[in-house]
Amino acid sequence: MAENRDDVPRTPPEDCAAMEEVRYEIDRIDRLLVRLVAERQRYIEAAARIKERQDEVRLEWRIEDVVAKVLASAEREGLSKRIAEPVWRLLIDRCIEHEHEKWRLFRNQNKK
Repeated sequence: MAENRDDVPRTPPEDCAAMEEVRYEIDRIDRLLVRLVAERQRYIEAAARIKERQDEVRLEWRIEDVVAKVLASAEREGLSKRIAEPVWRLLIDRCIEHEHEKWRLFRNQNKK
């Protein structure tokens, strides 16, 4: 089996001299992001299965807690708050929509 090397950059950003190198690395990072967001989605689906009431799906305090943690991580990693906050708020919003759908699906399956 071939080893997955997506976690290792081929060319560090400071060493990129051509757009092909930059694009290769951005594509590599996008593959990693997709893998991580898919993993996050599976945990969202677990939450939908576990939560007993649909009003537990969207919790404002939890949204703000997640955003605060993300912004702290973003600052440590050098990610602009102007990128991090809107990206995560949109991600959270879409995940909540997905969780609502899965919550209803799990409850409908259990009624049969």
